[in-house]
Amino acid sequence: MERAVIWVPPNVEALAPSALCMNHVLHRGYRFEGIVHAPWEAVERMMVDGEVEVVVIADPAHLPADRTPRIEVADGRPIWSALPPRGSGPQPPRRRRPHTLE
Repeated sequence: MERAVIWVPPNVEALAPSALCMNHVLHRGYRFEGIVHAPWEAVERMMVDGEVEVVVIADPAHLPADRTPRIEVADGRPIWSALPPRGSGPQPPRRRRPHTLE
């Protein structure tokens, strides 16, 4: 089971993002290690030291643009999975022809 922390930047109130992230952690079945409400470097050190395998964030805009290492995709697609994990989340609308009433 992968160990995960929730990271919330210190300049963001932690309650709402933490609740959103906790749902994700539970849904994915990660072993929850805690909430890190500190600068990015603190959670980065945890990853480098092997203390956690997963960092869950509520908003990609919270990530510092100059962080390293980072992952970038050249084709413009988001780095997040296109499919929701384990079939949850919003589903695309069903496509059917309407029934005609007689």
